[in-house]
Amino acid sequence: MKKIEQIDLNVTLEKKEYKKKLKKLQFEMLNIQQFLYNNKIGLILVFEGMDAAGKGGAIKRLTQRLDPRGLVVHPISAPQYHEKRYHYLHRFWRKLPQRGQVAIFDRSWYGRVLVERIEGFATDDEWMRAYDEINSFEKTLTDDDFIIIKFWIHVDEQEQLNRFKERETNPYKMWKLTDEDWRNREKFDDYIECANDMFNMTDTKNAPWFLVSGNNKHYARIQVLKETIKQIKKESKRRGLTISDTGNEI
Repeated sequence: MKKIEQIDLNVTLEKKEYKKKLKKLQFEMLNIQQFLYNNKIGLILVFEGMDAAGKGGAIKRLTQRLDPRGLVVHPISAPQYHEKRYHYLHRFWRKLPQRGQVAIFDRSWYGRVLVERIEGFATDDEWMRAYDEINSFEKTLTDDDFIIIKFWIHVDEQEQLNRFKERETNPYKMWKLTDEDWRNREKFDDYIECANDMFNMTDTKNAPWFLVSGNNKHYARIQVLKETIKQIKKESKRRGLTISDTGNEI
């Protein structure tokens, strides 16, 4: 069973090595994007994790060299009033990519078993049955022509606090910090408990979770790229397809 407590938050990656690996992996990812397009396979990437864990930075590096015509990033926040009239998965069905394209979810349908569970926005019956609903939703997609990869990026409380304080004083990052972020810090342990339950119930072969150490941003970004590439290659092989080698070793 995957658990947050098993993540080694002390791992690091030097900037020089980071830049070297980043360039190679981004080229590999661009090659894979073309492969997915040519074979009409949709890619869905889910990003969850603690506030200020580096989800946005990882997404930016993952998509930096890709063809923007074939991807979309969905920043997910609380549902709008009109969206509450439907089943909670409805708004995510509407955001799924076409076959051959990439959709990235910065937060996702897992809000039902995380923030909605913790804040009481979902009843016990609603969030408990959501595990089966989500597994069914994801299997419906992966049984078709879609690949789903899910990331949880984690930082410890001290590193999160350091990043919050940096955002308070950096005029280019102030918009990232909200009162809600500070409130969520008070429930740090609750999020760990709920996330561990989530991994236990929804870490499946067809839609696996990858837990990433986020205290070092360079390490986290490289790990996200590496795991994305490896999982796509694995799923392609299972489909009897081979991705042409770029000559770069991961």
